[in-house]
Amino acid sequence: MLAMLSTRRRRALATGAALTLLGTGLPTAAAAAGDDRSGLDRFYDQKISWSACDLDGVPEDLQCGKVTVPLDYAHPAAGSLDLALARYRATGDRQGSVLLNFGGPGGAGVPGLAYGGKDFLELTDGYDVVTFDPRGVGRSSPVSCGDTEEEDEGLSALEDDAALDDPRALLTRLRRTAADCVRHSGPVLTHMGTVDAAQDMDVIRRALGDRKLNYLGFSYGTRLGAVYAARFPGQVGRMVLDGVDTLTEPLTEQGLAGARGQQVALDDFVDWCVKDIACPFGTDARTAREEVLRTVRSLDEDPVPTDSGDDFTGQDLVAALGQGLYSEELWPSLERALARLVEEGDTSGVLTFTTGGVAFPARSARSAPSFGTRGVALPARSFGARAPAAGPAPSPSPLVDAEDVPLDNLPAALMAINCADDPDRPTAERITADLRRLRADYDKASPVFGRYRLSEVLLCYGRPRGTDVIREKVKDLDTPKMLLVGTRGDPATPYRWTVETAERLGDAAVVLDNRGEGHTGYGSSKCVHRKVDDFLLYGSLPPTGSSCLPDEDGG
Repeated sequence: MLAMLSTRRRRALATGAALTLLGTGLPTAAAAAGDDRSGLDRFYDQKISWSACDLDGVPEDLQCGKVTVPLDYAHPAAGSLDLALARYRATGDRQGSVLLNFGGPGGAGVPGLAYGGKDFLELTDGYDVVTFDPRGVGRSSPVSCGDTEEEDEGLSALEDDAALDDPRALLTRLRRTAADCVRHSGPVLTHMGTVDAAQDMDVIRRALGDRKLNYLGFSYGTRLGAVYAARFPGQVGRMVLDGVDTLTEPLTEQGLAGARGQQVALDDFVDWCVKDIACPFGTDARTAREEVLRTVRSLDEDPVPTDSGDDFTGQDLVAALGQGLYSEELWPSLERALARLVEEGDTSGVLTFTTGGVAFPARSARSAPSFGTRGVALPARSFGARAPAAGPAPSPSPLVDAEDVPLDNLPAALMAINCADDPDRPTAERITADLRRLRADYDKASPVFGRYRLSEVLLCYGRPRGTDVIREKVKDLDTPKMLLVGTRGDPATPYRWTVETAERLGDAAVVLDNRGEGHTGYGSSKCVHRKVDDFLLYGSLPPTGSSCLPDEDGG
């Protein structure tokens, strides 16, 4: 999950009727699988046409395609949209497809597979490895909240203490931001919850020609996988959930957990950094932590210019820290980038951590930072890139050209999905009464990341109430065994969420305890990588309670 962003770069972060399909319970898979009454036959009967990807810099063997889904599953004749797909074809004896979701919510799958595909080469021994840009994300009818100066005010509301003295002004800004997201996003915005995306995955499964869905989901992708399993228990094949999300905690509690996790990761980074004479914050851990916070506050008060002419603020620095702390393997690069910023005022190094590309870098197999963007602060646009067009988005349907994806799409989609999935909507009275206490709670959880996380929670104000289906219905699954991977040192999805979600899902859940660090385990732990591949390829499921130790080879 992405944390809140607050200057022009982080502007305007960001269910509908389709959610009524699940309003009184989860329909049977048969009803959703394309019978005459559902009106979904034409979507379930389509075939995918694969071809070379018309994208710059992607591997030659990556193929792209699309699948068409209803805008509103409750009214499938009311409109449709295309979802962008990508795949690497199986190189061995093909046993079907495995579908990937890299997390977010709001992360685009196609660039994730294009630039991180080496991690999945072993899976092509038996599968076509497939991913997609979920609805409202990437090239699939992307949502946006616009790019105007007025929206700066709404997102910068918690950067100083003014909001604490005048919460009503903050509420006005939040309502304005919500309206801007509606104005710039088009009809897809009200049909972007995880329930809709899970239904899309079943259409994709059928279009791929697979009887069962084999699935590997990271971070938010675990929420998506769990909802799919509850929605379509009869279609579940081999399913892996890595970096397990909560299904029950409200956004306020999720934000606090994320702030605490990121602060622990920052403290660990500082402890590592001060052992190096080149650490820009000194050689004493306590004073170094104080210096990090002092640097953030100084940049908020007096931003420094970037090469593109934009201001780089303390909240942009928090965004960079959030990304760089995902994996210990990024720490040397983060240290060098911070040194250039602190000692020379050079923002170029830290900016590489604050663009969407950092979330899905090109990786060498098994030596990469973790997947998933949950808990990471990303700016709404890449520096020096095109600003999103003003005015309403075009009607959803055809894929958007890659260069025309709005530059705030990732955070806008994140807010749309998180708010659609969360039924809690604090009233104006509650926000007014609780804002000062919440601000203190978040600052206590993390003096560096707290304001980001609180802002994220507040941005659901002014949006429609989300579904309660995930909390109420996604439990006690009647599916084949699925593998849940929890990492003890995960700064974004705490290990306790893996345990709690496994208990909630029931006998279907098998837990793999990864005793390492970083967000998710597949990209950083050889042991986790091996056990996941063995399960997906051969059905070899580790006993529940199995663990992977740091640097264990998985053999």
